Amino acid sequence: MAQHASSSPGTSTSPGASTSPGTSSSPDAPGASPRRRRARLTDGPLPILAAAVLWGTTGTAGSMAPSGAPAPAIGAASLALGGLLLLLTTRGAWRLFTAATGAEQRLLAVGAVAVAGYPLLFYPAVARTGAAVAAVIALGSAPVFTGLLAWATGQARPTARWAVATLAAVTGCAMLVLGPQLTGSPAHMDTVGIALAALAGLSYAVYSLLGGRLIGRGHPSAAVMGAMFGAAGLLVLPVLLATGTAWLATVRGAAVALHLAVLPTFLAYRLFGHGLRHTPASVATTLTLAEAAVAALLGITVLSERLPVVSWCGLAVLSLGLALLTVPGRAGRRGSR
Repeated sequence: MAQHASSSPGTSTSPGASTSPGTSSSPDAPGASPRRRRARLTDGPLPILAAAVLWGTTGTAGSMAPSGAPAPAIGAASLALGGLLLLLTTRGAWRLFTAATGAEQRLLAVGAVAVAGYPLLFYPAVARTGAAVAAVIALGSAPVFTGLLAWATGQARPTARWAVATLAAVTGCAMLVLGPQLTGSPAHMDTVGIALAALAGLSYAVYSLLGGRLIGRGHPSAAVMGAMFGAAGLLVLPVLLATGTAWLATVRGAAVALHLAVLPTFLAYRLFGHGLRHTPASVATTLTLAEAAVAALLGITVLSERLPVVSWCGLAVLSLGLALLTVPGRAGRRGSR
């Protein structure tokens, strides 16, 4: 749902490598202690994967909302509540609006618009193309957009490892989510819906890149996420009010909204922001494809859904792609950048 927050402005890093601020050698360099190797995982890939696990619960939770709750209203409610919670509970989030330079304030504003745009683009895409197609296009396009934008702006140079891992993860994601439709009736393809889903993926790439850039300039990751999502929460409030709030007054509606606000928004983006400090955005957005795997497994265990063989094969391919990015590579062990 970024960039190389660990690199200084003006430097170029590869989307498969990350450096911890203030360190001059890789935790995977020869002689590095096991503790430092574990620190590399817990400071980068693992928090991002944990965020993806939380994001993977949104579909199951959303399906438990009252039948009268519009899908855009559910997305707007989760962002409004979760974003404001991030803003109000994060030290330095308010100060960031005034302490940031003019250029940084513009990055923050564009990032907030991108955050608000994701649910407003994604949910109409779901209504037009179906959840499976919209999810594959939005999730699958985000890592590609992130890598291309980072390359175009001189922030990173794609590596062969990142390209192979991203191709495998996107392919596996498509097989996993579209498996039932590939083996049954074909999915309905709506051109406008496909475009909206792709724009949702672009929105995710943009706010991840901009958030990572602000973190890379020395701002605390929690403050950046709090300010960006708090502003986005305010932006979507009119949408929530226009689509109706009566469902929030029910016990089930309030429980669903609270879950979506606290776990997939508040906690997940705290973890995601922490991971961005040590992980390139192109890697981060690929790792978050794990969301599709979690959603599929929850569908099986909670909603009693069934997956065809092609979907299980897709899950395996997706897992291999994510493992390729998560496990330190040989280049990383040599300490190369």
